[in-house]
Amino acid sequence: MAHNQFALLTQRRFLPFFLTQAFGAFNDNVYRQAIIGLLFYLGVSDEQRTLYTNLAPALFILPYFLFSATAGQIAEKLEKHKLIRITTTMEIAIMSLAAVGFLTQNMSVLLVALFCTGLQSTLFGPVKYSILPSVLKPEELTGGNGLVEMGTSISILAGMIFGGLIFTLAGAHGPIVAAAAIVVLAVTGNIVSRMIPRADAGEPDLKINWNPIPESVKILRMTRRQPAVRNSILGVSWFWFVGTVLTSQLPGYAEDNLGGGPTLYIFALALFSIGTGVGSMLCEKLSARTVEIGLVPLGAFGMTAFMVDLYFAHPGMATAKGLDVEGFVRSAGSWRIVMDLVGIGVFAGFFVVPLFALIQNRSPKNELSRVIAGMNIQNAAFIVLAAALGVIAQRFFHWTIPQVFLALGILNALVAIYIFTIVPEFLMRFLSWVLVRGLYRLRVSGTERIPDEGAALVVCNHVSYMDPLILSASVSRPMRFVMYYKIFNIPVMNWIFRTAKTIPIAGAKEDPEVLRRAMEEIEAALADGQLVGIFPEGALTKDGDIAAFKSGVERILEKNPVPVVPMALRGMWSSMWSKRDSRLRRMRVPRRFRAQVEVVADPPRDPQGLTAQMLEAQVRALRGDRA
Repeated sequence: MAHNQFALLTQRRFLPFFLTQAFGAFNDNVYRQAIIGLLFYLGVSDEQRTLYTNLAPALFILPYFLFSATAGQIAEKLEKHKLIRITTTMEIAIMSLAAVGFLTQNMSVLLVALFCTGLQSTLFGPVKYSILPSVLKPEELTGGNGLVEMGTSISILAGMIFGGLIFTLAGAHGPIVAAAAIVVLAVTGNIVSRMIPRADAGEPDLKINWNPIPESVKILRMTRRQPAVRNSILGVSWFWFVGTVLTSQLPGYAEDNLGGGPTLYIFALALFSIGTGVGSMLCEKLSARTVEIGLVPLGAFGMTAFMVDLYFAHPGMATAKGLDVEGFVRSAGSWRIVMDLVGIGVFAGFFVVPLFALIQNRSPKNELSRVIAGMNIQNAAFIVLAAALGVIAQRFFHWTIPQVFLALGILNALVAIYIFTIVPEFLMRFLSWVLVRGLYRLRVSGTERIPDEGAALVVCNHVSYMDPLILSASVSRPMRFVMYYKIFNIPVMNWIFRTAKTIPIAGAKEDPEVLRRAMEEIEAALADGQLVGIFPEGALTKDGDIAAFKSGVERILEKNPVPVVPMALRGMWSSMWSKRDSRLRRMRVPRRFRAQVEVVADPPRDPQGLTAQMLEAQVRALRGDRA
């Protein structure tokens, strides 16, 4: 039966948390938009309104700098379900204070409450993402993160619309409606949060350092220990940079370049938000339920393509004024702009969801909350930088908004290339993903049985040169393959194999030095807690059958008694690149393109007493009759 990520929304381990974070995002944006509505209701001067609208984001973001380090430690030390209830209770108190501000129409009280809202969000942030690996299986992380990002995007949009309409529809009763709405939403979120099941603390014995400056430095260093995690965090922060620049320019873009007003701005924001939600939801399908960072380059370059096209779609000022949504949609060239805004959102989803999943998957469980807190500090810095550069570009360099979009698209490509150059794993996984998804219809089962952490040896039958790429695309953990050195040296493929730190090996009679180095590398990789994949047959099958497993696997286990995961490839013999037919005939048979291929895995085996013959029998049983 095919897995459906929406099934998580029917399960108590996920649904209450999903609703809690959605209510929180919705309420935050109702509150912030209601403040803007109150400013118009009070009829304050343009100067005062500008002051408040610039001060409000600064007050909201400031706690991320001041308290993220403390929040990360608290999220590590406390049971996660308990901390979520504490933060939602805080939200009730904060929104009650904000309600007083609305009822008395006191902007000072509202801004103090806004600062406190930022503090509450700072405390909730680390637990928001660190709880997912505690309640979801590894193969559910991508789908779960996709749902969270979709829910957040839609909640932010809905909150902005609802909050913006309060004073428009309620008129003189606007302050009362705003006060009642934010308190009711906070109470609802707290009630739902009490249904979240137990989720244990990551480091219950952690001693909290209340000094934020040295602790901030410490957790920022913690985010940089693993290159893939470090650059995933950089990618998430860049996502916030791009999102901040884009969404901050949309009000002016809707008015000056599209000829509309507030309703058209909301429409443009809705297109981007819906696109992000759709892209986030598609990630699980495209990644086949693994943490597929190969989607990240696709997302990055897709964002660039649509941002650059957004410039060319409408580079000048609007020729009409006062257009509503219907009037805009009927105007010439509008659908290109619609597709660009949706496209940016879709590829932004492809970009950010796998990054979140990788951070959760690769960070030590007892450090994850602090890693997320460090990421939040960096995110806040990128948001402030984005806002500042947007102002500088327009006020000092006199760039138009379409020119800002063009520059952002080009800069996005440069930053993406920089990230992928530093950690080639991103680009390597992208090429693997394109090759595997383009050439095969891949089905995966049982790979969630591979241990999330620690050393393990994966053994599999060997059918084609594509086998390592297919297994890599099926397993979320990086796997170091042991590969016959002549296959390792195939042009073009060699770059992918080297980037994946593949270990070339040769027979004892063929090249004893290559064999010696291979055994040393295997031993070192397993001692370091890595996942190593081998093909014990020693060569590609020539007849579709599984050849006898060589004794080298026993030598490996003798020196490194680690768990062994039997895996099998099904359907590869009838696909392209196997040795079923002559080389010419292989290329002529169309049915072998996009062949249905399966990867199946058994639970890990205790290495004690395992022999090559026993592993061969287990792999044969896994593969069954489907060669």
